[in-house]
Amino acid sequence: MAEECTPTINTGLRGVTVASTKISDVIGAKGKLIYRGYLASDLAAKAGFEEIVHLLLFEKLPNKDQLTSLKQQLAAERQIPKSIIEALKTCPPSALPMDVLQAAVALLATTDKEAADKSRPMATRKAIRLIAKLATVLAAWERIRKGKEPVTPDPTMNHAANFLYMLTGQKPNPDLVHFMDVALVLHAEHSFNASTFAAREVASTRAHMYAAVSAAIGSLSGELHGGANVRVMEMLLEIGSPDRIASYINKTLDEGKLIMGLGHAVYQTDDPRAHILAPMSKRAGELAGDTRWYEISTILEKEGKKIFKERKKIDIYVNVDFYSASLYYSMGIPVDLYTPIFAISRVAGWCAHVIEEQYAEAAPKPMLYRPESKYIGEYCGPDECSFVPIEKR
Repeated sequence: MAEECTPTINTGLRGVTVASTKISDVIGAKGKLIYRGYLASDLAAKAGFEEIVHLLLFEKLPNKDQLTSLKQQLAAERQIPKSIIEALKTCPPSALPMDVLQAAVALLATTDKEAADKSRPMATRKAIRLIAKLATVLAAWERIRKGKEPVTPDPTMNHAANFLYMLTGQKPNPDLVHFMDVALVLHAEHSFNASTFAAREVASTRAHMYAAVSAAIGSLSGELHGGANVRVMEMLLEIGSPDRIASYINKTLDEGKLIMGLGHAVYQTDDPRAHILAPMSKRAGELAGDTRWYEISTILEKEGKKIFKERKKIDIYVNVDFYSASLYYSMGIPVDLYTPIFAISRVAGWCAHVIEEQYAEAAPKPMLYRPESKYIGEYCGPDECSFVPIEKR
């Protein structure tokens, strides 16, 4: 007879603390996102993505010399091997960008002679390689699937500018570079979300950085984690004009569906990142000569909150995906690249977590993640089932 046990079961590990971290904190009740002690909103206003990479990987903001050194390292690592380009060319144009990105990370491990080196300094170097190369892979795939040749990265441009340049082959507008840089900063880290947990779980087995990041990308590809801003943009396109907003909201709620971009699993107030991106969405629309997606978004946010309050007697809050959707769309970025763009930013956070999981002073030897489960299957009577030969079944 199986031993009776009554373990605590928490759906999705909600509310369960599985590890400690010095990397980031989300204070949902106050709408605060913290990167190593700094408000992400302050960092977005005052620092570039490369500074955030240094903060996440090296635990402090860089001085001028350190920032110059990191930029040089990223520039040196940004180009991807020809074998990766050739592998991308074998993928069908209809392949999902997240699948291509995940496969490319695994392939990058095969081109890195130091992939299996488990030293702490090498972990940081591999992190820099992944941060540098992931954006190049995504830009290269976008061009390859459209029948174009990839663009070689420009060592004189920063990370955000290079990504936009490699997408289009043209020197990007400085405003759009700034918007992309801020978006990368705001998406770089968000504590123990599903993809970060996936990365840390794999890292706990002492797998290398590429394996952990590949797992994280796989987690992010699921629609319950990544892809929310894709669905926000699809919603905006379906609405089409401001005069259809109220009817859309009521119809959606009548059908028991969600208003995409409203609501968050952690924040009990507006996501602090959302209203940093909102004015950028407006400006990007002005540069593109079409501000309707920003306008629809702002009215949808206001009306959505109002109707939720009237119908459900609850407050609903806007999240980061709500305005990143219209921002990227006005920047001319294909909708199916929105989640991969999330990944080319969040890889900085993932790598920081892998390093912390494997090398943190408090736990130099990683504790292998091994949760318990409760068996709810059946037995064949009071004891285990007896095997019946196939001819008698």
